[in-house]
Amino acid sequence: MKNRAHRIATTDAQIDKALQGAKDFAGSAADGRVHKAVYESNGDRVTLFLADGVILSIPRMYLQGLQHGTRAQLSNIQVVGAGTGLHWPELDADHYVPGLLNQVFGTKRWMSELGRAGGASRSKAKVNAARANGMKGGRPRKSAAGVSEKRKKTA
Repeated sequence: MKNRAHRIATTDAQIDKALQGAKDFAGSAADGRVHKAVYESNGDRVTLFLADGVILSIPRMYLQGLQHGTRAQLSNIQVVGAGTGLHWPELDADHYVPGLLNQVFGTKRWMSELGRAGGASRSKAKVNAARANGMKGGRPRKSAAGVSEKRKKTA
């Protein structure tokens, strides 16, 4: 049996187009790349200075991998990938800047934990509202008759 090597045929036009795309990317400041990132300990947040002049601050606790970092570890931020990535070498943490701009602060599991923690917050207003609702008898129970009536209306 002969061992066949796979070949990918790439035309000169495709190569030229890819090179032009890389040049366009390198020359564009409007694509949300970071030129500087700092950890601000007084606000416990990471601040990104984008190439287009926008400044964005993100609470450190939102960013996966930074929860247990010391001030020195958090301050050591490297901007990588021509401004598309952030790297904390001492924490072995990385974040993709376009993802951060879209409020993606970690993996899918991390993001669901952030949402769950936010929904479980216990502010005084939330506790008082829950107590007042409980004194009124709480949330009304769904009855079997009410469910079948709804189905009839939608059908």
